[in-house]
Amino acid sequence: MNDRIEPTIDPTAEPAPAPVAAPRKAVAAAAPERAALDQFSRMEDKLARMEEKFARTENMVARAQDGLDRAAARVEIAAKGVDAAELAAEVAGLRARLEKAPRLGGLIIASLVTALATTLLLIAVLKFAPDLLK
Repeated sequence: MNDRIEPTIDPTAEPAPAPVAAPRKAVAAAAPERAALDQFSRMEDKLARMEEKFARTENMVARAQDGLDRAAARVEIAAKGVDAAELAAEVAGLRARLEKAPRLGGLIIASLVTALATTLLLIAVLKFAPDLLK
């Protein structure tokens, strides 16, 4: 014979009552587990705050880097401006030196004077020292 009673499920039946609270030993065993979960939750919150702070710091460093890049570009432009000023001063100095150099008229007069002086010297040598050319 079979003394076993099979359970039956009645869909219209009321739900089973809530289980009775666990004995004190079970609650005491769950307390350290709950404390560990609370501590883990606090650690997650702190980690989230640290991540937010890191993101803000990273953003601030990126803005500072952009500012430095802009400043470097301005310094480079200013340095090119200084180079242009130095170049302009150099050109002005060369122009002043060129102004002192003789122009075409001066060169023609100098060449005529040189040719006349050479001719006069050659005539003087031929007249006063004809033996030098032999």
